Amino acid sequence: MIDFKTILDDIEPSADNEKKVKELSNKIIDIINSTAKKKGFNAEAVLLGSVAKKTWIYSDDYDDVDIDIFIKFPLNTSLEDLKVQGMKLAYNCIEQIGGTYEERYASHPYLSGNIDGYPVDLVPCYDISKATQLKSAVDRTILHTEYVKKSLKVGQEKEVRLLKRFMKMVGTYGSEFKVGGFSGYLCELLIINYGSFLEVLRNVWTDWKPGYQIDLMEYGTSNLFDDPLIVVDPTDSNRNVAAALTLQKMAEFRVAAVNFLENPKTAYFYPKDITLDRRALKVEFDKRDTHSIVITFSAPDIPSDALYPQIKKTENSLVKILETGDFSVLGSDCWTCQGSDDGENLVFILLEMNTWHLPGFRKHFGPKVWDKENGKRFIEKHPESWVEADQWVTLIRREHQDAESLIKGTLTKNGIRNLRVGKHLKKKILDDYHLMNVGDLLIKGKSDEELLKYLYCYLHKYELLFR
Repeated sequence: MIDFKTILDDIEPSADNEKKVKELSNKIIDIINSTAKKKGFNAEAVLLGSVAKKTWIYSDDYDDVDIDIFIKFPLNTSLEDLKVQGMKLAYNCIEQIGGTYEERYASHPYLSGNIDGYPVDLVPCYDISKATQLKSAVDRTILHTEYVKKSLKVGQEKEVRLLKRFMKMVGTYGSEFKVGGFSGYLCELLIINYGSFLEVLRNVWTDWKPGYQIDLMEYGTSNLFDDPLIVVDPTDSNRNVAAALTLQKMAEFRVAAVNFLENPKTAYFYPKDITLDRRALKVEFDKRDTHSIVITFSAPDIPSDALYPQIKKTENSLVKILETGDFSVLGSDCWTCQGSDDGENLVFILLEMNTWHLPGFRKHFGPKVWDKENGKRFIEKHPESWVEADQWVTLIRREHQDAESLIKGTLTKNGIRNLRVGKHLKKKILDDYHLMNVGDLLIKGKSDEELLKYLYCYLHKYELLFR
């Protein structure tokens, strides 16, 4: 078995790192609380999340640490006062301490910023002590933090870090819609339930199947949920912590767990070395002997958790329209990247086609020959019909003989009515979209590193699951 101490030395924050994060957290809290007192606001800032639980992972660019400062208000505070006073305290703090920030929206507004190189969220919430007092989704963080701090045994924060890091490196970490994987809180509950990183992997290998249930508090409410994995929230019997986990990511995690247990390697805890070569990618796409295209358009300025469901909905609808038109789609995917010219975010929808061109006519089946009235009308409309078995059949001309024609026809003012497109995407698509062959996109050098990475991952879906 591999030496986990070496891995932990790389991913655990040093004493100096912890000191810096603690000092910054305390500084933020002090500013907010002193300002609240001066303004007469009944509010208190507290540190929550993975930093408070000591389960955050160190990395050189701090990507894996989020300082979550929640500004608690009494339950009798109106939602309007919570929003106004909470955001005033947040803005005042981040401007006083110095840093960049932007306003985001969950169940109500909050600030997400960067101070001294550390991501910081300043979130107004209600000060709840049990789930029945819940007034907004963010309030849960108080209960989750308290439960994990109380339930994790000494030393188990190391096991959480190993699990989080493993999941991140195999591509299954992150509960946002873009990923559909495991949240940090879910990782902590898995360690609390199984005891260690290795025991999580072993049980995933031997026991996990779609519908698998974990009920730490024995609430008996598991059957209320119909998800790939069911982990009843210890702080709320009516919530499944794993609701955001897709069957895809659950299955990928099991595959990675089996691969690791059969052949343990430290490489599973580090980024895989991937060579991004546009000419090599073009050769790979060419070898598949399919026709791959990318539709691009500007991304609307909305949060990613609102954007990605709309992009996926649009992608799935395009696939359905193509397949309804008898075009066979081998695969599809979607993502966003920053544009190379002006830094604007772009949406990319990839469609890999088995069929690109079709004959001019398709077979169309009519009523049974025993159906006198409908049969008569069918023959009058299609006089060159014939009988196959006991059914009338004819040929009708296709409206679209190639997939490009169908796609372009769909992405018009009239055609887009047939597309189940995200409401924020419709205008962006109609304003300006581009349709490009993947080979041309690669060979013309218009693809930056981020786009090359997405195309590489599309071609190598199994890549991260084994080392």
